[in-house]
Amino acid sequence: MNKKLLAVIFGTVLMLAACGGAKTDKTATNTTSGTPPTETASVDPEKIVKAKCTTCHGGNLQGQGGTPNLMTVGSRLSKDEILNVLKNGRGGMPGGLVTGDEAEAVATWLSNNK
Repeated sequence: MNKKLLAVIFGTVLMLAACGGAKTDKTATNTTSGTPPTETASVDPEKIVKAKCTTCHGGNLQGQGGTPNLMTVGSRLSKDEILNVLKNGRGGMPGGLVTGDEAEAVATWLSNNK
């Protein structure tokens, strides 16, 4: 098989595996009271980006292995465009890695990176 094709396939599989991220269990219960946890009003977009984006986009969001640089993404994409990428994916990035209020907060935070 062609070495370039193997490299592309391996890179794609590696990216999907790394960017797949862990899904959180929204049905988990509070360990002290046994009740479902409540959503918090404040979401820390930097923590979310560190947990879900840096594996593929680099520790400083500089881009790596063909992924875009997110350090200045706000100069290229609006908040709504970034939110669309988070929801639907783009290129090798699958959609839905960040959802709901977290996606809104991350999109706002990234849109300020200019």
